[in-house]
Formats: sequence, structure tokens, C-alpha cells
Amino acid sequence: MGIIITILIGAVAGWLGSLIYKGSGLGIIGNIIVGIVGSFVGSWLLGKLGVSLGSGWIGAILTGAIGAILILFILNLIFKKR
Repeated sequence: MGIIITILIGAVAGWLGSLIYKGSGLGIIGNIIVGIVGSFVGSWLLGKLGVSLGSGWIGAILTGAIGAILILFILNLIFKKR
């Protein structure tokens, strides 16, 4: 059950990140991957800054979205469209 929840939170976080940061579209699988990796990046980054967005679903989605935005920003810097 835990893996399904992780994928759902990652999907929502990736989708939200892609809505906020307008860049190249990655599709549903790309959004899930960016959201899951973004959750780890956001959790690490906000932990280093001493910021907590709360616990539960909402905090996890917001943290993942922040991480996803950061990852999307870096990906768009690396893979610029010409």
C-alpha cells in the first residue's frame, strides 16, 4: 500500500510542479518520476533550511512540488530547446 501512496503523491506533486513551472512537458510518467524525486529533493532542501510544511498528504505534496519545480528548472537549464 505504501508504494501506491508514494506514486500518487509523486504524481500529484509532479503535476503541480509542472503547472507552476511552465517548461517542456514530460508526460504522466515523467511527472510521476519528477514528483517522486522532487519529494526527496524538497525534503532534503527544506530540512537543511529548517522549514517544515506540515505532515500528512498536503505537506508531502507541497514539499514534492517544491522539489519538482527545482528539478524542472535544472532540467530546462540543461536541455534547452533551441
